[in-house]
Amino acid sequence: MQSIDRAMNVINVLVSNSSVNWLSITDLSQECDLPVSSMHRLLKAMSKHGLIQQDEQSKHYGLGNIWLEYGLRMYDKMDYISQIRPELERLMNKVEESVYLSQPMEMESLIIERIDSEKSQIRVYDQLGSRIPMHIGAANKAMLAYMPYSQANAIIESLLPLQERAAFWDILKETKRLGYGISHNERTEGTSSVAVPILNHFGEVHGGVSIGFVSFNLKRDRLDFLIQNVMETGKRISSILGYRGP
Repeated sequence: MQSIDRAMNVINVLVSNSSVNWLSITDLSQECDLPVSSMHRLLKAMSKHGLIQQDEQSKHYGLGNIWLEYGLRMYDKMDYISQIRPELERLMNKVEESVYLSQPMEMESLIIERIDSEKSQIRVYDQLGSRIPMHIGAANKAMLAYMPYSQANAIIESLLPLQERAAFWDILKETKRLGYGISHNERTEGTSSVAVPILNHFGEVHGGVSIGFVSFNLKRDRLDFLIQNVMETGKRISSILGYRGP
């Protein structure tokens, strides 16, 4: 029982540390009030089971990918998914493109749902469970644009060099003005996406819904159609979560 308690203490420290994703063995020893030698044995055992992982360069420790695997196995039990999946399916059927649902996780977002259209001959494929740095992609820009300044600024300062931040802030301001984010060729050449944030009943960013599509020979009226539908879907989902607008 003592080993389980100690292991869960390590996990809780890593989860609750929102400012740093990885901690050194010294930091963990101090946080968990364990000698370094005991912490080393504990981390070795936890690493064996995938509960934690060690960065090869810094030698610091972070949560293991197994937590993501377990979380995705349980995703269909989440009320959040079951509540809004019909809206995602309706959007997919309307636009006949791949639709994604993302959630922010500190400096990254996690794709927690993907619905593909069988009618799309060429699909934009982002794997379920993929982590994407928060400054990349339409969904992430849409979420950042609607976050409080302090939260968005902390992310931007961590991910972008100083000389790129002003231009990126301009993009976020335009994203919020328009009400949607757009991305071209950021992750895969020849693909684009449009996205909107999902807001909860407190007006906080709860996630983002996006449409991924091939941008070859994309006409303006088609783009407008995709934007209109993703915006309408975002409003309906936010309403389901209790958001009533400003």
